[in-house]
Amino acid sequence: MARPSPRTLTVISTRSLTANMIRITLGGKSLEDFPLGQEGGYVKLLFPQPSDSSIKQTDLNSDSSVQKPRMRTYTIRSFDEQSLAMDIDFVVHGDNGPASAWAMNAQVGDTITIVGPGAKKMVDLSADWFFIVGDMTALPAISVNLEKMPSSAKGYVVLEIIDEKDKQELIVPEGIEVHWLVNPEPEKPNSVLSTAVKALPWLEGTPSVWLATEFETMRAMRRYFKKERGVGRGEIYASSYWKIGETDEGNKDAKRNDSEAE
Repeated sequence: MARPSPRTLTVISTRSLTANMIRITLGGKSLEDFPLGQEGGYVKLLFPQPSDSSIKQTDLNSDSSVQKPRMRTYTIRSFDEQSLAMDIDFVVHGDNGPASAWAMNAQVGDTITIVGPGAKKMVDLSADWFFIVGDMTALPAISVNLEKMPSSAKGYVVLEIIDEKDKQELIVPEGIEVHWLVNPEPEKPNSVLSTAVKALPWLEGTPSVWLATEFETMRAMRRYFKKERGVGRGEIYASSYWKIGETDEGNKDAKRNDSEAE
């Protein structure tokens, strides 16, 4: 299968959403043929290696790891086909990698190259109820999931944020309970999310579980849902968006090994 062609976009606007999250709006004519309905899916942002200052078309197909740009995966929060504008939210906290560092310094008129979109991973809207769990890296995807739910939906959303000021206004069905958990040190191993999730009463019927967090936290909670609650393979989406002490590439390797071993 042919690789998707890169698109070069321009920063239209940038603003702080919360204490530790920035929203950047990207636009450009290269979005004219961007497929609709991809909110909640992802694009890959391309950043040159530190020794380089540009990204060339041939870099994506190169076998040389030195020449390949660094790719970082981010959720499409929204896309406006009329104005050809795409919103992407960035967590900016702690040891910032190339994407968050770029986001903190981005100015209107700056350019960035993206590839995508990639597949969407949404809750199963036919389920009897929903259990959604994530940290701030998953908040954009979780927000899209909530916005797609029917008004009759019931269940839980458990969100770990870095600061009380990181709470966002969410569009949530009345039957969905939202639990905000403040953890100012997400880079340290902890059980904040796991403890809160296990304390919630289990509801009747077949759930749709959606889980995206740090790697070790994800594995622990996936084990809980599958082993202790009997959630079937087709009833759960579980992924890690990052791993403590690892680069983005290290997290991808851990996910690959975990998937093969499961």
